[in-house]
Amino acid sequence: MKTIAFFNNKGGVGKTTLVYHVAWMCAELGQCVLAVDFDPQANLTTMFLDEDALERLWPEEGKNQSILTCISPIIEGEGDIAEAPLQQICPNIHLLPGDLGLSQFEDKLSDSWPRCLDNDKAAFRVITAFYRIIFSAAEAANADIVLMDVGPNLGAINRASLIASDHVVMPLAPGLFSLQGLRNLGPTLHTWRDSWQERLKKKPDDFSIPMPAGAMQPTGYVVMQHVERKSRPVKAYQRWISKIPEIYRTRVLRQAGPANDAETDPNRIGLIKNYQSLMPLAEDARKPIFKLTAADGAIGAHAAAVSKCYSDFKCLTQEILRRTNGSGPSRD
Repeated sequence: MKTIAFFNNKGGVGKTTLVYHVAWMCAELGQCVLAVDFDPQANLTTMFLDEDALERLWPEEGKNQSILTCISPIIEGEGDIAEAPLQQICPNIHLLPGDLGLSQFEDKLSDSWPRCLDNDKAAFRVITAFYRIIFSAAEAANADIVLMDVGPNLGAINRASLIASDHVVMPLAPGLFSLQGLRNLGPTLHTWRDSWQERLKKKPDDFSIPMPAGAMQPTGYVVMQHVERKSRPVKAYQRWISKIPEIYRTRVLRQAGPANDAETDPNRIGLIKNYQSLMPLAEDARKPIFKLTAADGAIGAHAAAVSKCYSDFKCLTQEILRRTNGSGPSRD
C-alpha cells in the first residue's frame, strides 16, 4: 500500500477534481483505491456522493459517519481512534468521507505537536491518528493505493495528514498565486519532514502503536486548468507555466543549477486542459468526465472531448503510479 497526498496551499487550482478523476482512473486500471477526504470543506466527498447519501452521513441528529467519527473519541477525551465508516463507491473505490467538523481537531493537533518532544504518549496518539486511521481503513478495503485530498493551507491538520503520506503530488494553476503557494510549500514540507524525524527519536521505547515514516516524497506537479489555442497554452498562461520548473526545482527539491524548460521538465507529471464545458454534465451524472456517454449529453464535440479526457487522465494516472512505484524522474 502507498499513500499519495495531493497538496497545494493555494485553493482553486483543481486539486479535488484531480483526486476524484485519478481515483476513478486508478480503478479503471485495476487498482483498489481508498480515497480519503482530509479537507474540512469535504469537497471530495460531495463529488462522490449525492445529497441523499450526504444527509445520511451528516444527519441533523446523531453521529456523523465520516472522518469525524474516527477522531471523536480523541477530541472528547474518551479514548483513541474509532473504526472508519467507509463508503463503497464501486468495487474498486472506497471513500473515507470528510466532515466540516474536522476543523475541531486543529487545536488538539497544534497542542500535541510540541509535546511529542517530551515523550508524551498521548501527544503521539493524537499526531498519528490520521495515519493509523488510514492504515486500518486501507486494510479493511484491501486497498492498493490511498489518495488523500487535503485543504489549501499550512495548518496542523495538513501537517498531520502529510506526515501520513509516502508521496506528494502538487496540482498547480498557471498563475501568480499558485506559484507563490509553491514557493511556500517546498520549505514547509522540508520543515515538517525534519521536525517529524526529531519527534520519532523521542517516541517512548515501550510505545507500540504504528508510526508513519513521514516520507512525503515530492513526486512531481500537475499543471491544471490551462486554456489552449492550436494545442498550445495561450500566451498569458505560458508565461506562468515557464516559471514552474525553476521554482519547483529550487524550492521543493532544493536543487541548484538551471532547470529544464516547461516542455521537457522531468518533474512535470502531466498537463490537464480545461474541460469546463463538460463539468456540468459530469456533476449531473455524478461520474468522472471521461465516463460520460451520449445518454449524459456528451454528443458531438463533447464526445470527442470525453475521449481526449480519458486519454489524458489515463496517461497522467499511469505516470503517477509509475513514479510512486519507485521509478520516478531522474533527480540529477
